Amino acid sequence: MITKGDKILSVTIKQATAEGGVDVDPAALFAGKKVVMFSLPGAFTPTCSQKHLPGYVEKLPELKAAGVDLVACLSVNDMFVMKAWAEQAGALGKIVMLADGSAAFTKALGIELDLTQRGLCIRANRGVFTIDDGVVTSVEMEAPGQFEVSGADACLIGLKK
Repeated sequence: MITKGDKILSVTIKQATAEGGVDVDPAALFAGKKVVMFSLPGAFTPTCSQKHLPGYVEKLPELKAAGVDLVACLSVNDMFVMKAWAEQAGALGKIVMLADGSAAFTKALGIELDLTQRGLCIRANRGVFTIDDGVVTSVEMEAPGQFEVSGADACLIGLKK
């Protein structure tokens, strides 16, 4: 699993935008920026839709005031689902929605979560990463079934340390 001090690896995935999906390399996207990227199991799932993404949309001004240039949401979903979810959640154009349809970036980070027994296939484990100019400065991963360390409030506390 990726840890503090590691560089973000170059992988091409999709970013859901108002115009549709565009190819994006997170390593290039994050270069020269302070980034908060949160990962989650899936769009439209209960905790992700009721707490995780909405918390980052709500706290975006505070995150920006804390020096964050870009907030990204990573999920193993296709770009169409990520776009629809972002529209529904008021995140489109605010949060960078990273659609990792084949889990390539998720696997490169070492944060894959096998939910095939629950009918959800390979997904991203819930967590949050702070990245400065492509180098990971903090990693907070949730224990299975938990939502304690990766939400926007916890992220803001971490940024102030």
